[in-house]
Amino acid sequence: MSDPSRDLGGALKSRAVKHQARLSEVELPAYLAKVESYAGAPVTTLGLRLLLLTALRTQELRFAKWPEIDIASRLWRVPGERMKSRREHLVPLSDQAIDAIEALRRLTGKRPYAFPNEHHPGSKPMSENAILYALYRMGYHGRLTGHGFRSMFSTIAHESNLFDSQAIELQLAHSDKDKIRSIYNAAQYLRERARLMQWWADHLDELRNGSAQRVVSIASARG
Repeated sequence: MSDPSRDLGGALKSRAVKHQARLSEVELPAYLAKVESYAGAPVTTLGLRLLLLTALRTQELRFAKWPEIDIASRLWRVPGERMKSRREHLVPLSDQAIDAIEALRRLTGKRPYAFPNEHHPGSKPMSENAILYALYRMGYHGRLTGHGFRSMFSTIAHESNLFDSQAIELQLAHSDKDKIRSIYNAAQYLRERARLMQWWADHLDELRNGSAQRVVSIASARG
């Protein structure tokens, strides 16, 4: 009996898994130094900082409008229509994130979008390629994407063993399929996530300010 699949001859190909380009923890100090010295648009530089400090997706960040950000409550409320889960996402803000937001407000606070389009600042948000082009200009073409920031945050936070895994996943807006339980957990872990995001911001400062040798030593010990 002949095999009916024989004549397909490789026509059916398995779908390759696409991994988002990201940096290792050892590479972060050099990246942070490049962001500090980046000569591009200040709004883009602040976008780069806030992507790392909030673990938001690029689209969630660049469409941000000022009423979403509550400095007094130290919360960024991303509307459900902009979230992959279609539910409002609460982002606790670290001291460093608030500093970046206040710097951004001085630049764009009178615009509807926190990250306005360079050519249409009154009506459109930042271009979807603005972050990507900035990464290319800093030498990270093919090495880092906007989504890669989230991957870095997830890996480092999980490997720290300092925080509940559920809190980390909620910070990434990886929602539970059970909507009632998801809403309950989002509220339950908000204090833990605030602690997580302040730790993350402080950790990034440590890396930028010269703790790279410590990180390299840890990585070598693991390897």
